Amino acid sequence: MAIPYIHANTYLEYLLKERSQEELGEAMRPKPEVDAAPRIPRDHRISQKMVEKRWSLFTDVPQAREQLLDPVTEAGMEAYQRNIENFIGTVKVPVGIAGPLRVNGLFAQGDYYVPLATTEAALVASYNRGAQMITRAGGCTTLVLSEAVMRAPGFAFDNLQDAGAFVAWVVPQLESFKAEAAKTTRHGELIDMQVTVEGNHVYLRFDFHTGDAAGQNMVTIATQAICDYILANSPVKPKYFFLEANMSGDKKASAQSFLSVRGKKVTAEVTMPKALVKGLLHTTPERMVDYWRMSAMGGVLSGTIGVQGHYANGLAALYIACGQDAACVSESAVGVTRFELTEGSDLYACVTLPNLIVGTVGGGTGLPSQKACLDLLGLAGSDNSRAFAEVATGVTLAGELSIIGALCAGHFARAHQQLARG
Repeated sequence: MAIPYIHANTYLEYLLKERSQEELGEAMRPKPEVDAAPRIPRDHRISQKMVEKRWSLFTDVPQAREQLLDPVTEAGMEAYQRNIENFIGTVKVPVGIAGPLRVNGLFAQGDYYVPLATTEAALVASYNRGAQMITRAGGCTTLVLSEAVMRAPGFAFDNLQDAGAFVAWVVPQLESFKAEAAKTTRHGELIDMQVTVEGNHVYLRFDFHTGDAAGQNMVTIATQAICDYILANSPVKPKYFFLEANMSGDKKASAQSFLSVRGKKVTAEVTMPKALVKGLLHTTPERMVDYWRMSAMGGVLSGTIGVQGHYANGLAALYIACGQDAACVSESAVGVTRFELTEGSDLYACVTLPNLIVGTVGGGTGLPSQKACLDLLGLAGSDNSRAFAEVATGVTLAGELSIIGALCAGHFARAHQQLARG
């Protein structure tokens, strides 16, 4: 994380332009002698009384209350009880619709109109174009390849001998661990366990199926039950342990998740006739492959995990619209895009995403606006999470086709100029 001398020197000159080094130091000094602003009331419940108490901290900005606590939000605020603490209102993010997107999957079958919540102009237009292209080509073929959600506790011992003895006890315990996990959930199931020894530290990665839920809370509670069992029954007691020792890949891009799975691993493909590429993207399959080849090398040179154009754009917009955990885009937006020419000079395009953390029950999926978006897709509720994952993968494929087409045709800047700046 070194900073080049020229950057450091330029920034230092900027900081010292109007204030001395002593004044800068005083500004950054901790100030325990200064009274803090009023504390937010501790009661996290959503009620009219508590909401009024929180808004009493902001009497000088009545316009903020009008926007955040509009009449519809205020009348239905109890719906948010399990999704937020210190509630004061809701933020309205514009929602656009893209499609139809035809998906020919094992679980998603048909034409989907996809709601995308974003404040970035040109994004919905781009995904809409890509979706319509895919549909005109007969649709994309999608396939859920595998699925698992992980939690990885870590255990510390005095020495490697104790760590080894602990592992010797742990390995035959998988069925017992499955039984302990099953006591905490009717929908999830422990399916596997990975063991990593690093000196006197042992990491246990528990892999779960989580039904139609994204599952982070589910696997956390189940893993706590397993750890309680371990502490009560292991003949070798750890000095200490942590429920999550940062080896699950939770909410971060990791080589481990990229090479295996976290959430749902899905792939999608489409073959675009060259006439369709020329007519809708104003470029050629050959130039699209040229771009993919150069961008793949650019990804290698810059050290990206995977090689893709902008998965995060479509996934973030889809996640926000449909009540997914938006922070999971940090891991979900990892994967590989590949373009090739067919023997007939058409364009073969595919994407593979190994880290889709998505669900159609639980979390934010039952909130009013978010459920409405899932209803638009026809994917709200149970038995729809795999279909939702396949649609999400089709959305990313649409986005890759559209943005690369715009770059190849020289339209990328023009589209943002027209749509973002009017």
